[in-house]
Amino acid sequence: MSTYIGRFAPSPTGPLHIGSLIAALASYLDARAHGGLWKLRIDDIDTTRCKAIYANEIKTCLQNFGLHWDGEATSQQVRADTDGAYATALQTLADKKVVYACVCSRKEIADSILTMPTATLINNPEGALYSGVCRHKGFTLSHPNSAIRLNVSDSEISFHDRIQGSFSHQLSQTCGDFILKRKDNLFAYQLAVVVDDYLEGITHIVRGADLLDSTPRQIHLQQLLGYPTPIYAHVPLALTDKGEKLSKQTLAPALPLQPSAAQALNTLLSCLKFLGQPTDGLAQMHDAAALLEAAVKRWDVSAVGRLGLDRLGN
Repeated sequence: MSTYIGRFAPSPTGPLHIGSLIAALASYLDARAHGGLWKLRIDDIDTTRCKAIYANEIKTCLQNFGLHWDGEATSQQVRADTDGAYATALQTLADKKVVYACVCSRKEIADSILTMPTATLINNPEGALYSGVCRHKGFTLSHPNSAIRLNVSDSEISFHDRIQGSFSHQLSQTCGDFILKRKDNLFAYQLAVVVDDYLEGITHIVRGADLLDSTPRQIHLQQLLGYPTPIYAHVPLALTDKGEKLSKQTLAPALPLQPSAAQALNTLLSCLKFLGQPTDGLAQMHDAAALLEAAVKRWDVSAVGRLGLDRLGN
């Protein structure tokens, strides 16, 4: 299937941990099993949190676990600084009159949440739903100290996830008018990732289920910009003993940058088990490359569990 182009797009806010490796491995195996390309993009658009040292460590770690990408790795920071693609996409949305400037402070947004209907808060328990205070104030997009938001109106987005099944969001009730460009003049992740995937010709996205709720937003942007929508698959997250996502915030241990052959094999075997893949005979492989070659031939995305299943270490 030569038209398959997948990608792994980590944010370099810390070293790679096993939760990230699970997502990378699933993406890699799916691409290779389809005879497709597997690309690496460093999602470092948020320069306040991302560091070049972590980007370099992620690349080294992936290579030393046998996960080699096709072509040159790309970077959101480089794209933002060089080709103007994000600004062009934002201007397209401005021409469609679906964006507006927002001058609300964090406190004003928090205060507005207190006046929302109870049903709305239940649908969005994290309290991140923006009430649309600035939607009709008519500020210019260049208004000082303003963010730019997308007016989602009453858009309902539905899609079929290859692992999680049918999924649907009424955007006005689940995320509200979300930010495309921040007050600090940085483009927001949701816009950047959509533009990146389009420019890189991504056809299939396999990633962690923590991004499942972002997918309707990204599909909505794809539709507004006239981009094709990739095929999505979201793998379950590895959790801590407390049921929290393994992450830098939960102090997930970093993977070794220079793993021994045994370390690489054992770690990859744990990831394959988590993904529901058969591992019989793989422990006897002499290196990561041989294990991955065998795992590609056995890859079965239908064996990957739905949300709530945590096979890590079993």
